[in-house]
Amino acid sequence: MQELPTFIGQLSALQKLGFNRCWRLRKLPTSLGQLSALQNLDLTDCLSLVELPTSIGQLSALQNLDLTDCSNLPELPTFIGELSALQNLHLWGCSSLQKLPTSIGQLSALQNLDLNNCSNLQELPTSIGQLSALQNLNLWGCSSLQELPISIGQLSALQKLDLKDCSSLQELPTSIGQLSALQNLHLNNCSSLRELPTSIWQSSALQNLDLNNCWSL
Repeated sequence: MQELPTFIGQLSALQKLGFNRCWRLRKLPTSLGQLSALQNLDLTDCLSLVELPTSIGQLSALQNLDLTDCSNLPELPTFIGELSALQNLHLWGCSSLQKLPTSIGQLSALQNLDLNNCSNLQELPTSIGQLSALQNLNLWGCSSLQELPISIGQLSALQKLDLKDCSSLQELPTSIGQLSALQNLHLNNCSSLRELPTSIWQSSALQNLDLNNCWSL
């Protein structure tokens, strides 16, 4: 199956839609945006998926969007920022993804952002600092990521920041000391990290700091 029928948008009571391991699925119909009750959309391992419809922003009830291992997905549509109920966004293994749209900062309900193994992700937008509900930011294995935006210090609810195996990351912004709720900071195998900002010692809630194999420190 490479495409879905357009009449799928007529399923007005649908709450959960899963296409796990639909390896030939290339795109979703525009009518997807008509699923006003949809809470969970699982596209895990849709290896041929190359785009999301702009109508995805109309899914006002969507809480969980799983795009794990959609390795040929090059970008997210700007309209993703209109998902006002979205709590969990999983982009693990989206290795073609180079950047996130600025509109991601509009996801006011987002609690978990998973970007693990997005090996071509080069930067995070400044707008990420607007994610006031974000508790977990996972960037493990983002080997092309060289820096974090200063605005990351605005994430007042952030409890976990995972930067394991970010082998190109050379420094952390001084604003990281402003993360008053941060409990877990994982920097294992950040082999290019040269120093830690002194502001990190202001993180009074920090319980776990992992610096194993940070050879350049």
